[in-house]
Amino acid sequence: MKTYPVISGIKSWAEDDRPREKLLLKGRQALSDAELIAILLGSGSRNMSAVDLAKQMLSGSQNKLNLLARLQVDDLKKFKGIGEAKAITIIAALELGRRRRDESAIESPRIQSSREIYEILHGTLSDLPHEEFWILLLSRSYRLKDKVCISRGGVSGTVVDQRLIFKPAIEKLASAIVLCHNHPSGNKNPSEQDKQLTKKVVQSGAMLDIPVIDHVIFTDEGYFSFADENLL
Repeated sequence: MKTYPVISGIKSWAEDDRPREKLLLKGRQALSDAELIAILLGSGSRNMSAVDLAKQMLSGSQNKLNLLARLQVDDLKKFKGIGEAKAITIIAALELGRRRRDESAIESPRIQSSREIYEILHGTLSDLPHEEFWILLLSRSYRLKDKVCISRGGVSGTVVDQRLIFKPAIEKLASAIVLCHNHPSGNKNPSEQDKQLTKKVVQSGAMLDIPVIDHVIFTDEGYFSFADENLL
């Protein structure tokens, strides 16, 4: 009689090697990215454990969570063993992590550098496949009053109307504003269009007594500050 090979799953591992048990025994910091994702998956496929499936997903995203977070449901379903429910669970978990970073950044009491601006919106603008334009509304002492999305566009750009920029600034009595947008391409250098828009908004802000203190271009790996480069 033919003997079939036995598929070794997580339940057959040593207890310390099982993600859930490992988290309980050693804490969440002891788990690798793949092990944390495996807990979300719950199970693997017929020929692959949940951890191996998680490793395969990470490998397909260059082992970077930021790239994994860009994947949509249909992208994740291309991995054998990932159905719609598991794909949605992973997307939801990564989105919660992004919102947590964003929430923590808002608690910063005062904006004193371009790095702080980047930290405030990095969670919002990271991993996006399209371009978005936001503004930060500041008090006289440069404390963050609010953040507002002005427009959403495509991969190569988004249309920005100056009136939409200053409308919330006037309504909420902002004393200064910061312009922010992302480059999904990963190129943090400003385009000629970015430079022209910044120049116009700075001029309009001066007339309205609502100065533009910076324009920050976001990428997943870093940022470009017009103020730091003396381009305002």
